[in-house]
Amino acid sequence: MELHELLSYIEQYGYWALFFCLWLGIIGMPIPDEMIVMSGGFVSSLGILSVIPAFLLTYLGVVSGLSLGYILGKIFGTKVLDKLLKKKKKKKKAKYLLKSQQMVEKYGHYALVTSYFIPVVRHIVPYLVGMNNMSFRIYALYSYTTGFVWTLIYFVLGSLFGQHIERIVAVAIEYGVYFGGIVFFVVSGVYLYKQRRSTVMSK
Repeated sequence: MELHELLSYIEQYGYWALFFCLWLGIIGMPIPDEMIVMSGGFVSSLGILSVIPAFLLTYLGVVSGLSLGYILGKIFGTKVLDKLLKKKKKKKKAKYLLKSQQMVEKYGHYALVTSYFIPVVRHIVPYLVGMNNMSFRIYALYSYTTGFVWTLIYFVLGSLFGQHIERIVAVAIEYGVYFGGIVFFVVSGVYLYKQRRSTVMSK
């Protein structure tokens, strides 16, 4: 789906177009999630949609997609993951799956923070943690919080730079892994600082 088609779809179906596009994104919508969120911000800046309802429905779409991925992974395991990746070339499929598995094994629930900024990987990790029986409470805490920050970033970018959505998406896809790494280190630093502070105070 091209950007002009997406914008036309949003104009026609309004807030629910944002919700359903992001909800179904977890099973492989043929359009980057970043483009959907920024389009929501863009049409809001033009007055076509109201800002707060547009953002809320966009975020609810993200949360619903994250929840669906976890549930499908928990119930169906590798079957649904194979179906999700079947459109990718064999080499790319192996690369994305390996990267996702390495992140989950190495960082555990912190992988939910970093992975959301990496295209394709963000769709695989919910299945993996669902398959690995991660507590849904822990999953929701990390993934929903990260999803909120991610949605806010791209919604604001769309509002401010709506004429350059395609260029921003290209940069996000190319360098998303680096941004995800920065987010991970910031979150890790804050966590370690709080842990150290609580240890000192308890003494």
